[in-house]
Amino acid sequence: MLKKKTPPTSSSPGRGLARAASDDEVVSLTDVRKSYGKDGAARIAALDGVSLSFRAGTFTAIMGPSGSGKSTLLQCAAGLDRVDAGRILLAGEPLHRLPERALTRLRRERMGFVFQSFNLIPALTARQNVELPLRLAGRGIDPVAVDRGLAQVGLADRGRHRPAELSGGQQQRVAIARALVTGPQVLFADEPTGALDSRTARDVLTLLRGVVEEHGHTVVMVTHDPVAASYARRVVFLADGRVTGELADPTAESVALRMAALEPDGNETVPC
Repeated sequence: MLKKKTPPTSSSPGRGLARAASDDEVVSLTDVRKSYGKDGAARIAALDGVSLSFRAGTFTAIMGPSGSGKSTLLQCAAGLDRVDAGRILLAGEPLHRLPERALTRLRRERMGFVFQSFNLIPALTARQNVELPLRLAGRGIDPVAVDRGLAQVGLADRGRHRPAELSGGQQQRVAIARALVTGPQVLFADEPTGALDSRTARDVLTLLRGVVEEHGHTVVMVTHDPVAASYARRVVFLADGRVTGELADPTAESVALRMAALEPDGNETVPC
């Protein structure tokens, strides 16, 4: 398990920015339901009436036992998977009603994604990987913006290196720069440190918190690790496809205690 670095104090300029961020909801889910499998007893309800919202300039972690629906929640919130019922809005735009082509364009232009596997193109340099979303969206390449993105993740001098020439942590940093280059309204991260050692994971988590607190981005992260979740300012807990509680300004210890209450021996609801 990761060991968390000492967080910034309340007088930190970054934290002040996060507190002062807009209260507008970037993503909201209302009574979202999603099931898999055939009808009948074999059908599994991955999401069972989930209602959540994520505000601008916030860092939220989603946690729950295996099979709780946390990855399904992220995929549905990002429009990667269609819901059976309910409503999902991205800054007021109804994702659940958009045709596939419009949904694909919206994801390219207004969302960023970071996954456990870095998903970089091996034949492209770090810089070219960062430029890729702009090319796919048919937007012009702004060299200054790309340079700024690489510098933001600490890789200003690695732009010409290919993925095989970079460490795992550096590759994930490239993936984060790529996710942010289009200026998305929300960054979705699915187990972004799952393939990293604890020290490298800690650096990546510090970076993610920095893009929220110093640059005002919105991050929604799925993780299984209480220490990783403690880098967020809010943790939402799921069990059996339902929201069971939240924590604000969490510590690794408080998250671990909540998770222990959600294990299969009880799956009890944790009060907010």
